[in-house]
Amino acid sequence: MKVVGVIPARYGSTRFPGKPLALINGKPMIQRVYEQVCKSKELAMVVVATDHDQIKKAVEDFGGTAIMTRADHQTGSDRIAEVAKKIAADFYVNIQGDEPLIQAELIDALMQTAKASPEAVVTAKTVIKEETDILNPNVVKVVTGENAQALYFSRSAVPYNRSGVNQIYYKHLGLYGYPRNVLKRFVQLPASELEKAEVLEQLRLIENGYVIKVIETEYEAIGVDTPEDIKKVEQLLGGVQIV
Repeated sequence: MKVVGVIPARYGSTRFPGKPLALINGKPMIQRVYEQVCKSKELAMVVVATDHDQIKKAVEDFGGTAIMTRADHQTGSDRIAEVAKKIAADFYVNIQGDEPLIQAELIDALMQTAKASPEAVVTAKTVIKEETDILNPNVVKVVTGENAQALYFSRSAVPYNRSGVNQIYYKHLGLYGYPRNVLKRFVQLPASELEKAEVLEQLRLIENGYVIKVIETEYEAIGVDTPEDIKKVEQLLGGVQIV
């Protein structure tokens, strides 16, 4: 199975324009993400999919691979699908471009599940530890069945805890693995009703009968959404550049 890791990297951002190029201890963020992803043992290739010449040049300057994609894509999956038209593979992993501490081990674990369920989309979840995150609509929750298959994703606190027992809630991590044929069909489907209500594209897959397998991890996704988040990541790195 040939697996390609794709890192979407848009230049435009309402809160943080040019975010992929922001320096973290002397390195552009996109370089830190790229280098972490390249540690994966399961990926045959890693590519940055961008809509901006400066990002493409920055990636090529540190020896990475980048391709230009359209600027009008509505979702990361749409951008991955354009990459799939240019780079042939059996499976594509969509990796967030604003998580400079992403763990290669998580990508490898994701691919082990993919090999066992080759027709399924695969993603990940982690236990929500902060109570405030349960009601935070920016923290997407996921509910899975006994077979680790996703039942629903929501910005609300699901499941609703009517019984009052100690309920564990899971945060959905924005890491996806798509079989080539599923990715191609997925982006051709119209936005579904639940997707439009929650503004969560993965609900389009569930509403159309696709299987999403979810692995559990202790990895805490630390994304960079604002310039202030850069300082947080640098503190986690101990102020020392990772090489």
